[in-house]
Amino acid sequence: MTTTTLTIPRIFDRPRSASGIWSWIGTVDHKRIGTLYGITAFLWFLVGGIEALLIRTQLATADSTLIDPDTFNQLFTMHGTTMVFLVVMPLSASFFNWFVPLQIGARDVAFPRLNALSFWLFLFGGLLLNVGWFTGDSPSGGWFGYAPNSGITFNTGSGMTFWAIGLSVLGVASIAAGLNFVVTIFNMRAPGMTMFKLPVFTWMTLITSILLVLAIPVIGVALIQIGSDRLYGTNFYNSLGGGDPVLWQHMFWLFGHPEVYILILPAMGIVSEIIPTFSRKPLFGYPFVIFSGISIAFLGWFVWSHHMFTVGLGPAATSAFAISTMAIAIPTGVKILNWMATMVRGSIQINTPMLFAISFIAMFTIGGLSGVMHAAAPSDAQQQDTYFVVAHFHYVLFGGSLMGIFSGIYYWWPKMTGWMLNDKIGIVMWFFTLLGFNLQFAPLHWLGLDGMPRRIFTYSSDQGWESLNAIASVGGYIIALAILIFLFNIWYSRRNKVMAGNDPWNARTLEWSIPSPPPHFNFAEIPQVQYRDDFWYQKYPEQHEEGHVHAIAPSGAQDDDDMMFDPETGAAPSGGAEDGHHDDHGGHGIHLPDMSYYPIMLAAGITLGMGGLMAGNWVIVLGGVIGMWGLIGWSLEPVNDPAPDVEH
Repeated sequence: MTTTTLTIPRIFDRPRSASGIWSWIGTVDHKRIGTLYGITAFLWFLVGGIEALLIRTQLATADSTLIDPDTFNQLFTMHGTTMVFLVVMPLSASFFNWFVPLQIGARDVAFPRLNALSFWLFLFGGLLLNVGWFTGDSPSGGWFGYAPNSGITFNTGSGMTFWAIGLSVLGVASIAAGLNFVVTIFNMRAPGMTMFKLPVFTWMTLITSILLVLAIPVIGVALIQIGSDRLYGTNFYNSLGGGDPVLWQHMFWLFGHPEVYILILPAMGIVSEIIPTFSRKPLFGYPFVIFSGISIAFLGWFVWSHHMFTVGLGPAATSAFAISTMAIAIPTGVKILNWMATMVRGSIQINTPMLFAISFIAMFTIGGLSGVMHAAAPSDAQQQDTYFVVAHFHYVLFGGSLMGIFSGIYYWWPKMTGWMLNDKIGIVMWFFTLLGFNLQFAPLHWLGLDGMPRRIFTYSSDQGWESLNAIASVGGYIIALAILIFLFNIWYSRRNKVMAGNDPWNARTLEWSIPSPPPHFNFAEIPQVQYRDDFWYQKYPEQHEEGHVHAIAPSGAQDDDDMMFDPETGAAPSGGAEDGHHDDHGGHGIHLPDMSYYPIMLAAGITLGMGGLMAGNWVIVLGGVIGMWGLIGWSLEPVNDPAPDVEH
């Protein structure tokens, strides 16, 4: 009997090479996409850091004329926008992509091509945001875009329009990524992995993804409105035309405060993995840490107007938001107490990831305490729009998010690359990061309380702010030195590779049960999960009994300060990496989605179509053609090519 196979013609053939630039452009592998997110976000981090150094150099001395007022406005607008939307969010997304499938025992995310589309939209949206640096008209209305300053009347150039369009593209990327991870976590967990056996990092990814899906549309609507005001003369925020500029503040902060938790919850998840690993104990109060994360996400929707206490909302609204702001400190405090309790009586190993994790707890606590101060409307009225607020959110977002992210980089680097970062150089980098951070941002508390306003490009010498500003600027350059040390560490460690093995830290979660770096298919056999921290109990089956968990060093370790691997062979600790898993068939017969060019084509089409609102109708038409080509090709392209049967 003869069978006929219907072959669907392809508009554009898929990439075939497993190496080279085209393999990266066409990749749908979650690990490669995570790497692309990480490298791109780090490059934007360097850009945002340079912008910050220029700001601090301008403010280091009184009556400085290094930077003119308009350029200063552009710098602080793009610094804030870059660090929030192009650095912290995508660095978190890099970890999501890399480790959520590995932690839940999956071979990829639920929608691999949608995952690739999310990255390319992020890349192109970031470029669109920064077009103004090349046209001489960068956004200058603040990263918060307050109306009417961001309207066409008071901001006549094209910079804020590109800002609104670029953020809209980034919003599409974030919503797509958020939906992808929600579906992945709910539907692709390994057999036996119930929700309360999930690692905390995966839980925080789930909560963050839900926040993304719910919060980004709010700012999306506001961006459409401000874009319409600028491009088509509508009056959403024009008071002379019946609009309301305060509406922008409500829309922005209704998104903006959940956004704070979108930025901090991933770092909390990272720290919740690192503290137990290097304390040789399970996380204290696992359910409380999970439910506190859920509570933070829920309460985050009820605190937005504490950013608006000086707007004149009235005593009832002010009281309600003051109470909700105080209440959200409770679940945050629960997390901090649980991390500290995990370390109590633990066999603590001091190394670079652990130092960054402990610094996260300390610095985030300081930022949280100054945040609770803003819950009191009378004190907030004094601190509003001063450098005290700048100090507060940098202690939360740099001392919190970025400290947590750097701890994750050092922790998961050997899993991603197969080799270790040098720990001694890492500790030097940590020291200068912590020193520079506190030198830069601690003095801003005093400057704010002394009345120094935010967003001023200079100040006079008789105001007494020069010495503290000089100290802060020195701190900024020390942070820059720390980042250079980090780059040197990568170069040095790559040149003098110390192979990591599968499980260098004697860790607890499934990603450490497979080779480093992981194979394309992740798991030769999908693991069967029985316990929370299942990999740990595979290594130490004597601890299966409920509550029978000790703070112990790994088998064969000489000292808690030793690296948990054999530097000669790269072997995992005895009883480790392969225990409890089925035979590795080398990936034969495992079918993963093939590479595709259509995600980058669709992303390019969407970006050109959006950018065409500024560049002209012909760009919109070009974007539409490319976008439809990518969309139709995507629809007709089979997920997998037919593959011959492979004997096992």
